[in-house]
Amino acid sequence: DSEGGLYVCMNTFLGFGREHIERHYRKTGQCVYLHLKRHVIEKVPGASGGALPKRRNAKLFLDLETNSDLNSDDFEYEDEAKLVIFPDHYEISLPNIEELPALVTIACDAVLSAKSPYRKQDPDSWEEELQASKHAKTLVQLDNGVRIPPSGWKCSKCDLRENLWLNLTDGSVLCGKWFFDGSGGNGHATEHYKETGYPLAVKLGTITPDGADVYSFDEEEPVLDPHIAKHLAHFGIDMLQMQVTENGLRDNDIKPRVSEWEVIQEAGMKLKPMYGPGYTGMKNLGNSCYLNAVMQAIFSIPEFQRAYVGNLPRIFDYSPLDPTQDFNTQMAKLGHGLLSGQYSKPPMKSELIEQVMKEEHKPQHNGIFPRMFKAFISKGHPEFSSNRQQDAQEFFLHLINLVERNPVGSENPSDVFRFLVEERTQCCQSRKVRYTERVDYIMQLPVAMEAATNKDELIAYELKRREAEAARRPPPELVRAKIPFSACLQAFSEPNNVEDFWSSALQAKSAGVKTSRFASFPEYLVVQIKKFTFGLDWIPKKLDVSIDMPDFLDISHLRARGLQPGEEELPDIAPPIIIPDDPKVRLLYFRRSFLVALDIDESSVMQLAEMGFPLEACRKAVYYTGNLGAEVAFNWIIAHMEEPDFAEPLVIPAFGEVAPSGAAAFGAVGLDNQPPEEMVAIIVSMGFQRNPAIQALKATNNNLERALEWIFSHPEPEEESEPVLDMMDMENNANANILAETGSEGPRIKDGSGRYDLFGFISHMGTSTMSGHYVCHLKKEGRWVIYNDLRVCASERPPKDLGYIYFYHRIPS
Repeated sequence: DSEGGLYVCMNTFLGFGREHIERHYRKTGQCVYLHLKRHVIEKVPGASGGALPKRRNAKLFLDLETNSDLNSDDFEYEDEAKLVIFPDHYEISLPNIEELPALVTIACDAVLSAKSPYRKQDPDSWEEELQASKHAKTLVQLDNGVRIPPSGWKCSKCDLRENLWLNLTDGSVLCGKWFFDGSGGNGHATEHYKETGYPLAVKLGTITPDGADVYSFDEEEPVLDPHIAKHLAHFGIDMLQMQVTENGLRDNDIKPRVSEWEVIQEAGMKLKPMYGPGYTGMKNLGNSCYLNAVMQAIFSIPEFQRAYVGNLPRIFDYSPLDPTQDFNTQMAKLGHGLLSGQYSKPPMKSELIEQVMKEEHKPQHNGIFPRMFKAFISKGHPEFSSNRQQDAQEFFLHLINLVERNPVGSENPSDVFRFLVEERTQCCQSRKVRYTERVDYIMQLPVAMEAATNKDELIAYELKRREAEAARRPPPELVRAKIPFSACLQAFSEPNNVEDFWSSALQAKSAGVKTSRFASFPEYLVVQIKKFTFGLDWIPKKLDVSIDMPDFLDISHLRARGLQPGEEELPDIAPPIIIPDDPKVRLLYFRRSFLVALDIDESSVMQLAEMGFPLEACRKAVYYTGNLGAEVAFNWIIAHMEEPDFAEPLVIPAFGEVAPSGAAAFGAVGLDNQPPEEMVAIIVSMGFQRNPAIQALKATNNNLERALEWIFSHPEPEEESEPVLDMMDMENNANANILAETGSEGPRIKDGSGRYDLFGFISHMGTSTMSGHYVCHLKKEGRWVIYNDLRVCASERPPKDLGYIYFYHRIPS
């Protein structure tokens, strides 16, 4: 805000800026707030060469966590705290133990001495920061001619090929112990240190252009090596190119830059920084680049901009008392930070002159730190809540799921991605077919490796690479497979064999094939290149390929056609259930069948058990709520805590038994077609009305997940007796141009032509989705822009052929 500072409500202990504090007071009636303000004292050179303090007011943009690196020796701080009483805005400077009651003084002291909530959310990233090793600067490296190959490593004292460490003094490769990183080893690296005293080692397999894992045997802890690039080059390892050279040096004039890391990040080019609305970077919070890349792409779409940033005042006005736990508030806040331009400003001329005079080129304090957004959106998710790298495609679908579950007004921005897939399954023996439809948000395109146009080059490269690895020589120059996009599209449209296909026409298993087509084309088409696969040893690997992704895409020929003349549909008959003859075996069979069909989510069970609830009650809660997550199961627990059998073991009904009321959560349908009261209560507990809940369950055959989606896509009118209001809402609704719906019970879709323009793509560097780095390229104002975490620059050579996820926008017909 204009005055700087943060207001903390002393009743709810939530923070607000000045522009929102009056609104919070009117909304809640809370009248006591703590006003916190920090003044930054910047040291400037004095006339005698000493440092003089220069006082300035520091705006505490705590809600958006701006990238202000004020932790250097150039700054000092003065904190100011006042107690503010509304509605008169009466201020009392703190500390003031004479005028204030003891309880108020204690509460103020507790707030002022409390640890930052961000440090509580992510203690590892704050409390376990690595320190530079005392040996790094003076490390002695032996000139013994050792050169390390890029792969094929093995411990020099045993046959282990994992958890290997390169000693940075003599270049020996030795295995570590289990406590280094959780993997096994015989401790030969430690024995070598005890024999030689050589202190530093780097873990092979962790070396990237951004750094590597370094361990100090002398200091007995992981450390930073500021000179790691130099130390690795001594043994012929080039961090930037991720390949070995004979003399440890690069010749950029001879060898082209083909490394994935270099090409995707456009390394070595003088990229022009971009500033202003829509050109705001995001801080990497410890392997959170997957989140940064996805959110940059999401908020480049007008529908998401309107839904969250355009509705920001209304979202803030109607946000709950705890906005940190509200999805729409966090989305609006993040979108405002990216699109407002407040956190992406070019340096002032005076600052540039000062940098030149000091011969300093420090990056500007631009960009936002999305800590609160990440903490909320990943809450309860075992992977996204960690600091590990994640798959951008999985996070995209996770985000869409949250958007679907948290409607903002009458517009659902995820409608722009939703499309219907028609799946045609044919029995090869009877030739009869079955047509089904499903909802999807992303087109997964296989990589047609067999269609590579440079097969001869690839074969020759692989032979040279194996020879170099066996002889411990530098590898040859990389040759990347070149795949035509048309071949990938052809592979997508080809029929696939259906494993374990049961033909209802034959009443027996048969061979079946399935083809997929678009029953509708979305407004925005998201295409994922399926680069990640499994090798023969079942180890995940990434296909390093170049695909000539088109700027203009036409997939109109993939439009579904439905049942064709002369085709005969497969009978709608379910496979028979084989019942064992032995009654005891029969009972066990049915119990196991129900358990297998249920597949209880044990992670949700453990989340609830950690809250102190009985284990069996947690299993029942997850079972009766259809595995929809711990939050939904928690609502079930609250509603059934007083029941006498609350903590009794979960009983799965056997053949002929009466199913409990909650068993319908995974598909049981009553004879009167009335939804189970258990499921109605679950939806009502989420804040919906009873009648829409019943209607949604009936419309979706008592499928709880589909019922929730049905409610979101069929908003209840405020006055059912005034249909005119519905028409007015439709006219004012940005989604009123929906061209097709799959009946009154289906999801809303936006159908149109199958012709698209490319406007963005997300690229991945590394060998696995769980490691490496993500970068986003977006086309804005007629030119390509690279978003590399905090770095936002005009792109010179957008690597469109190396992308992982592509974003296309439909061309108006």
